[in-house]
Order: sequence, then structure tokens, then C-alpha cells
Amino acid sequence: MTGAGQPLATDSPRVVASIEARMSAARLPGKVLMDVAGKPALERLVRRLEQAKELDAIVLATTTNPADDALEAWAKGRGLPCYRGSEDDVLDRVVQAQRMMNSDVIVEICGDAPLLDPRVVDQAVETFLAGGVDVVSTTQNLTWPQGIDAQVFRFTDLAHVAETIEDPAVREHVSLYFYEHPEAYKIHHLTAPETERDPGVRLQLDYPEDLELIRAVYERMDAEKGDGFRVADILALLNREPALREINRHCEEKAAR
Repeated sequence: MTGAGQPLATDSPRVVASIEARMSAARLPGKVLMDVAGKPALERLVRRLEQAKELDAIVLATTTNPADDALEAWAKGRGLPCYRGSEDDVLDRVVQAQRMMNSDVIVEICGDAPLLDPRVVDQAVETFLAGGVDVVSTTQNLTWPQGIDAQVFRFTDLAHVAETIEDPAVREHVSLYFYEHPEAYKIHHLTAPETERDPGVRLQLDYPEDLELIRAVYERMDAEKGDGFRVADILALLNREPALREINRHCEEKAAR
């Protein structure tokens, strides 16, 4: 059985974050390996995820497109597990990556989030493991900035969706089916504290302007805190330098449908 707040099959579930990434992004090809203060954007993301205390492992879920040979090589050089699957069927790619990792709990992460806050990831996992819910999410009822994302759910639930649903939008957008069927899944929407609440700010990497802002943040924060700065620090910086907010204000996210 899936959904309906079913308990996990083990008292010590294996929690794995899968990063969805590919080089052929439509708006900014190669973005995940672009330089951000001397490191690839993907390296910045992984360093931040490694600070999350509730993760047992991280896996890169990329594609069999030859363009993604570079991502596999990067992951191998870093010692990061990598699974290569369908470019279009992202749902199957994530399920197979997580199956390879023997996961019980999935933390879905997009590769365009080099400013992700590990404390938000930990809060999402802790809330999920407390029980009584099927999905914990920051992405549907936005309170944190865009790009401070975490989605947590059972491996068995996502595998069931992959086995039974052929809707192209669901195959492309991994967790979409959960949100479109709240009658079947208990969804908990995390809410940001006041110091981290600013859903109008884009901290994700889709456009050249996003890259400009992310680089500016790292240039100002990295010397002081390395990769240890949090979303509250970023928002404090944007309040001190409001011109930074304007860099990508006009950029918009494409809807899943």
C-alpha cells in the first residue's frame, strides 16, 4: 500500500538525496558545472548537502546523453555515486538512482540549487521521519526563497508512481503526482521562520541573471563563511544591498503544466 501516512518498513530508514542534473538545460546549457567563486555550481550544492545531518548519502542522477559524460567524470573524480538514465523520463531516472542506493527515504534535490540551506533539508527530513505524513515539501506553498527547496517522501511511494503512471508531465516532474493527488497522500508544507521568509527572491540557477546573483552572493559570503552561510545570511545581504535583488527579479519559472 502507498500513501495514507503509512509507516516506513524499518526503524532505521536509509535517507538519500538524489540530485537531478544534466548539461543540456534549455535556458542555460552547462549551468551545473559553471564557475561559482572558483568551484562548479554542482560542487557548491554538494558541499552544502554534505552539511545536512539527516542524510545518509547523496547520488547524482544524470542522463545517458553524451553531453553528460562530463557530469559522470566530475562525480567519479569527487567520489560521488552517479546513475545515468533517461533524459526525458526524470521520474524513472530518480527511482533507478535511488534503487541503486538501496534508499528507504528520498530527498529530491534539483541541480540548480547551489544556495540550498542544509538546515532546511534537515528540518524536512526530521518532519518526515516523525511520521504521519507521506510528503514534506517547501516547494508548493512557498515561504522560503525559490531555490531553498527540499522534498521528502518514501522510495516505495515514488516507485509505485513510476510503475503505474504514464502521464508525460509526471514523468518529467518527479514529485508532481503527489501534489496533484492530495486525497491519496498526506502532504506537510514546511513554513519558513520570519528571518528566512522571502518567496519573491530567486536563489536558483536557470538564467544567466541567476548565475550573476549567485556569484555575487558567494563572492561576498565565501571569504567570511565558506560554504557555511545560511539563507538568513543571504537575505540579510540582499537587504544591505537591495540592487542585488534586481539582477534576476524579472526571471520566471515555467509551470509544470
